[in-house]
Amino acid sequence: MSASSTTANPGAATPPATTRAPAAGRPPAFAPLQGTERVLGTLALSLATFMNVLDTSIANVSLPAIAGDMGVSPSQGTWVITSFAVANAIAVPLTGWLTQRFGQVRLFVMSVLLFVTASWLCGLAPNLESLIAFRVLQGLVAGPMIPLSQTLLLASYPPAMAGTAMALWAMTTLVAPVTGPLLGGWITDNVSWPWIFYINIPVGLFAAALTWSIYRSRDPGPRKVPLDRVGLVLLVLWVGALQLMVDKGKELDWFESTEITALAVIAAVGFAYFLVWELTHRHPLVNLRFFGGRNFAVGVLALSVAYGLFFGNVVLLPLWLQQWMGYTATWAGLATAPVGLLAILISPWVGKNVGRIDPRKMTTVAFLGFGLVLWMRSQFSTLSTFEVILIPTVLQGAAMAFFFIPLQTIIFDGLKPEEMPAAAGVSNFARITAGAMGTSLFTTLWDRRASLHHAHLAEAVNSSSPAAMQALDGLAQAGLSPEQARGLIERQLQQQAYTMGVADLFLLSALIFVALIALLWLTRRSRIPPAAGAAADAAH
Repeated sequence: MSASSTTANPGAATPPATTRAPAAGRPPAFAPLQGTERVLGTLALSLATFMNVLDTSIANVSLPAIAGDMGVSPSQGTWVITSFAVANAIAVPLTGWLTQRFGQVRLFVMSVLLFVTASWLCGLAPNLESLIAFRVLQGLVAGPMIPLSQTLLLASYPPAMAGTAMALWAMTTLVAPVTGPLLGGWITDNVSWPWIFYINIPVGLFAAALTWSIYRSRDPGPRKVPLDRVGLVLLVLWVGALQLMVDKGKELDWFESTEITALAVIAAVGFAYFLVWELTHRHPLVNLRFFGGRNFAVGVLALSVAYGLFFGNVVLLPLWLQQWMGYTATWAGLATAPVGLLAILISPWVGKNVGRIDPRKMTTVAFLGFGLVLWMRSQFSTLSTFEVILIPTVLQGAAMAFFFIPLQTIIFDGLKPEEMPAAAGVSNFARITAGAMGTSLFTTLWDRRASLHHAHLAEAVNSSSPAAMQALDGLAQAGLSPEQARGLIERQLQQQAYTMGVADLFLLSALIFVALIALLWLTRRSRIPPAAGAAADAAH
């Protein structure tokens, strides 16, 4: 579910840059492709998109292996996810300027080749610091790939086939989050985790070469356009400071640390200056005036909170399975991969009917679905079987199908066609950033809740507890030394504490999803016609 991230972000499941489909109504700059050339063009663009979306979910099940090899804690290992997502979020608003500055075909091919290079460097990274640096590079260069793949694909088909073109594109973005955990788990267990990055190299090189061979003569070319440099610096400053604060807060004891306090001040001041600058600049990097519309403001808020919850849980589940339930990366991938199956089946129906049925009702179904799925997960225990864990994962796909398409329809209600690309950039920036923040906050809260539960459980394990003494005697009779027996009991206490902690977060997430329904109904009913709704579907 970029950060999209699968699963990805559907984030893995949902790619960065969700809605540029209104461009389908504009006349293409070049004549549509024909025959074999169109098929090959679709293949090239789909492979590049698949590679990008796959990378938002493939690393999730590999985090324990990466953390172990790097000699860091699993919570520090999540920086591999959040660094990519934050860099990707910052790159999204730059896509429009970069496209005009370099030309869409040149930029797309350049992004793919740089993504391949960054993937190769990620696999070679000798320590966590270098891996995070290369993931930042990977996230930055990945930003333009998703929206440009949509733009080029739409220009490859006649306007009457725009829905078909985007349906093909959408299938790619839905299949990748299913493939990511399966492939990532298998590679981690049977080869080694660097190969989750190396597999991008042949795919990316082939996609770039094929794209250039077909589209190089279809590029309108570069032109000079103004860049909001001050806005860009302020954006990097406050988003980077905020993410560092959230990532490092736990290990530095939050505001007891001078570093965390300084990061909080930088983030707050940088954000304040960013707001003032972007609202007054003639060519803002991020057009905040869109938030003057009620549907846009409320819709983006609901999307961001929901995606933060979704992506935080997507990262948390495989961590719990591998750290405390004894799952291998392969089995953790099997337990999380089916999240996209029902989404693939139901999304076409949702896209077809989103213009006919009130999208607020559809999104309500999604939030209730997520609430049910997370409530089911809050009932997990250390005795939960694979089948019990798998059922809510499969059901979550249905909630995903009703989530992104109708909510995007609400967000873009009332906007002019020429405003859609910029508005998409703003909403995707907010969504991807929220996903990164959600990942960091969830891992921190998980450790805190587990520590609290561990303290309560440990109080019952002492010399005055008959059950504890009986357990120690039984372990001694089994041949364990007192130290080994105490170590085994401590491991069981930790397993129970972390399982209770993850269940707490699942329940909290379920309650927040249900509460978001009230926020959702503060919006007006969308006036977007059915055709636009179908196009919004295609962009997912």
